[in-house]
Amino acid sequence: MSNDVKVLLVDDNPMVLGMLRGALTPLANVVTSNDSADALLKAVDDPPDLLVSDYRMPGMDGRQLVEKLKGRANTAGISVILLASKADITEKLSSSGPVDDFVEKPFFLKEATQRIKRVIDKIALEKMAKKAPSDGVLRGSLLQMNVIDLVQSLEMGRKSCALTLTNAKEKCEMFFQEGQVTHAAYGPLTGDGAVFKVLRWTSGNFQIDFEGKTTKQSTTLNTQGLLMEGLRLLDESKREDGGGGAEEEEDVLLDT
Repeated sequence: MSNDVKVLLVDDNPMVLGMLRGALTPLANVVTSNDSADALLKAVDDPPDLLVSDYRMPGMDGRQLVEKLKGRANTAGISVILLASKADITEKLSSSGPVDDFVEKPFFLKEATQRIKRVIDKIALEKMAKKAPSDGVLRGSLLQMNVIDLVQSLEMGRKSCALTLTNAKEKCEMFFQEGQVTHAAYGPLTGDGAVFKVLRWTSGNFQIDFEGKTTKQSTTLNTQGLLMEGLRLLDESKREDGGGGAEEEEDVLLDT
C-alpha cells in the first residue's frame, strides 16, 4: 500500500532486525543496518523517509545517530521512531529532539508494527498530497489507503480538511480540525454514527480538500475514540453474524 515510503531500520540484534524487516516489508521499502555508523552512511547516501532505530547500540547510540542526521540538510526532515526501554524513554529520551514516536522494549511484533505503520501511513499521505493537482484536492482509491488508515494519518498530521468518501452510490463527509473529526454526515446519519458506518469500507474512493471547512460540531468523541469504538462495534457485528470476530494471530515478544 505504501511501497513508495523508504524506511531505514537499525538494530544490532539480528533476530529483532530480521523480524521487523519481515513485518515492515509489505508496508514500505525497507533498508536495514546493524550498526549506527553504517546506518549514517546509508542515510546520507540515500535519505530515508523514516528512521526506525534501536537506542542502545555499541559505539554511536540511536540518539546520537538521530542528532547527526538532523544536523545535515539532506536528512534533517526524516521522521524518527526509537526503540528503547521504558526507563530510557523516561529518563533519557523523553526530552529528545524531534522524535515521532517511541516503541517501548520489550515489545510484541504486531503492536510495534502497528505503531510504525501509523507513521508510514502519515508519510505516504504527505507524499500523495505533494502530488495533488493545483486545486489542492487530493484524490485516491481506498485500495491505496483504507478509511481507518486515512483517519489515523490525518490525526497524526494534525490536518484541517474535508474528507469525502464514496463507495458506489454511498457518500460520507468528514471534517477535521487539527486532526480531530468535528463533523461527519452519511445520508441521514451525522456525528459519531456516520463515522462508524464507513470504517468498514475497503473499496471506493476518497477526496481530501485541505481548504474544506465547517462550523458544525456533531461528533462527541475524539478521533482515537471514534476509531476504537467503531472497531469495537465492527467486531461485535461480526460476532453476531456468526463470524466469531477477528482471529488472534500468533504474536512474538522481542527484546534486545
